[in-house]
Amino acid sequence: MSPTRFEEEPEWRLLRAACIQHGTDEAEPIGSILQLPIRWKPVSELAEAHGLQPLLHRALVPFQKCIPPQEFDLLTSRQRANLHKAMMLSRELIQILDLLDTERIEVLPYKGLVLAEALYGDMALRQSGDMDLLIRSEDLSRARDALRGLSYSRHLRFTQRQEQAYLRVGYEHTFDSPMGKNLLELQWRIQPRFYAVDWEVEDLFQRAVTASVAGRAVKTASNEDLFLILSLHAAKHLWGKLIWICDIARLMTDKDIDWSQIAMCARDLRIRRLLTCNVLLANQLLDAAIPREAEQCLLNDKPTIDLTQQVARLLYCGQVPEVESFAYFRTTVQLRENLIDRVRLLTRLAFTPGPGEWAAVRLPEPLFPLYHLVRLSRLAARLGRT
Repeated sequence: MSPTRFEEEPEWRLLRAACIQHGTDEAEPIGSILQLPIRWKPVSELAEAHGLQPLLHRALVPFQKCIPPQEFDLLTSRQRANLHKAMMLSRELIQILDLLDTERIEVLPYKGLVLAEALYGDMALRQSGDMDLLIRSEDLSRARDALRGLSYSRHLRFTQRQEQAYLRVGYEHTFDSPMGKNLLELQWRIQPRFYAVDWEVEDLFQRAVTASVAGRAVKTASNEDLFLILSLHAAKHLWGKLIWICDIARLMTDKDIDWSQIAMCARDLRIRRLLTCNVLLANQLLDAAIPREAEQCLLNDKPTIDLTQQVARLLYCGQVPEVESFAYFRTTVQLRENLIDRVRLLTRLAFTPGPGEWAAVRLPEPLFPLYHLVRLSRLAARLGRT
């Protein structure tokens, strides 16, 4: 298989080199890339869009004299802002975890700051966004009540009937706080039900390991589960950010990861093609070596290889399909390797209503089941416009 690389333009070459771990033989020397004519505005825009500002700044610090002062100052300013946000989020996260501990509510922080410290060794080396906590669905209402004491309020409000339905078909509640909007996500499922990957959260709690955030010990997903979670998350967004592939590449260097467990879970969840795309993208775009033990997880078939190359081209061209476009759904369906799973995904997709339908049409309680038809009609109208 011929690799698809971001090497046509020096801007992409610079971002790739910033992603690859320091001290590895695969990294292209950044000094040699800086000898090329670099367009710094596109570099900055791409780094911001792909979540790579912290890694790019770190990579360029030794070459400051080769960079226009205003461009390096901009990178430094953004890195300071990211550091301040990471510190703020770490304080908030520790406060939330301490509060939920007193309520005897078990949660697993697993992306964001925990991921940054585990994979990059520094919570400021990954662009900070929000806090993601896995929680058991039966603990959700108690956690929500407890969070009010820290001035966290749920972003969306539901009726009792909508609340019951959303618990079955949704996967997260987003919370605002005085520190910012959409700052915290409580998730009782890895993905919405209509993505048709039925993974029990309890399995993640049973395999949880201990990690650290700003010096505080926390429970989080094992690296094997994290690999699958990150693969699902990246595929859900059709790999629209290079940082998601960089996360996968970092995990692939873990010599202690149990690939047999990953292979078993991927088979059970029927996501081997999706997993293969993640591994191949990390290999092709970021030179991540594929461990020999990982090969049993992968699907070595032409549709998977073609799909991976298609995704890489779209990422490079900045043409990743928008969510809920026809192209998005087509690619999402192609990620499933058998007809039964494709039909299951399309059926759930067409007939699973959610907050969009509830906000678009106000139906009286006795007619609540008709939201399945509202979902179908809205989806048909949306696809008709693409």
